Amino acid sequence: MVKFLKIQVGIFLIVVVFLNHAIKVGSIECSINAKLTTEQQINEFDAQCVKPLGQKITTLAQQIQYMNSQIYLTTVQINQTEQKIISFGKEIDLLGSRIEGLDQSLGYLSKQLIQRIVIGYKKKPFTIFSLLFDNKNANDFLNQLKYLKTAQDNTQKLLYSVQETKANAEEQKKLREEKKVELDRLQTTLESQKVDLNNQQAAEKRLLAETQNDESTYQSLVTQARAQLAGFGRFVSNQGGASILSNQTVCDDWGCYYNQRDSQWGGIALNNTGYTLAGEGCLVTAMAMIYTHFGHRSVTPQTINSNSQNFASYYPAYLNKTIIADGTSSTRISANIDSELSTGRPVVVGISYDGGPSPDHFLVLISGSNGNYLMNDPFTPNGHNIPFTDHYSVGSIREIDRISM
Repeated sequence: MVKFLKIQVGIFLIVVVFLNHAIKVGSIECSINAKLTTEQQINEFDAQCVKPLGQKITTLAQQIQYMNSQIYLTTVQINQTEQKIISFGKEIDLLGSRIEGLDQSLGYLSKQLIQRIVIGYKKKPFTIFSLLFDNKNANDFLNQLKYLKTAQDNTQKLLYSVQETKANAEEQKKLREEKKVELDRLQTTLESQKVDLNNQQAAEKRLLAETQNDESTYQSLVTQARAQLAGFGRFVSNQGGASILSNQTVCDDWGCYYNQRDSQWGGIALNNTGYTLAGEGCLVTAMAMIYTHFGHRSVTPQTINSNSQNFASYYPAYLNKTIIADGTSSTRISANIDSELSTGRPVVVGISYDGGPSPDHFLVLISGSNGNYLMNDPFTPNGHNIPFTDHYSVGSIREIDRISM
């Protein structure tokens, strides 16, 4: 099924780019303007076909089709960038040849000019009277005047040629440097596109593995993910919204306290989705705090958020149980609060603020026992090392996870 869909999407894109016909991807019909450039057609195809398809996913088959369309689109973009790199490389080589030729011409002309200047310098000064007395007749006098005038004109022309060649060489060198800068930019773009392609291919593989290529499993996982994100939204609404805060980070011997609403990352989209770290990033932020406790002080919520493989392939705002940050893998595993805290290990707990069966907020318990706990709350302003029961009840706890690294 996957192989067929890849071929199908590939055919669609070829039609768009080369034949400019109206096409249909899934339930989305696309009509691309034939007068657009290839790059513009690709962008229009993405806007009209790929993105709308992603907004209407309700089944596993549609999810796979959408992923395949992304993969093919990225492949075409890579091919286009590679062609631009080849073209710029040829232009730079051509400019190099021109510059080499101009440098040789400039060297030759400069040498000729210097020789003329030296010859002119060595000639003794003269006046009209000296020319009259040194020449036997008027004809010799006129010929020498013409010779001197011609010599001066030729020297002047040679000087102009030197200046013009030098200016042309400088212009070509400037153009070559501009082309090199653009070539470097294209190389960076190409590397980024290749990373995107690898991530997209990996996400498709993970989707098939996580769902076991089964529609009912897919629907169950999506329902669970949507419920969690909806719970986060309800919690934030009950708290009066996720306004952005400043100067929230605190690092001590335990690790670092982070707030999901911190201005450093609060407004950033959660894994490029419609959610934000400020609104739905409590679990991401809690995990970042855990990482710092175990010595990974460079990890922040954005560190975890910037790796798309940390999120579920079937619902990109849903954080996986196993994630990677700072090159270290971690997994959330069910545990007992007091037994973990007694060994000095923190736990991530999910609480139900509205009394429902599932967590709608996650935080970190850092110490305590028998219901008297201190926490790092990623939502509460300055929620560093504060009493858990000042804000929540022990009975609201729905999930308890220790972190295995």
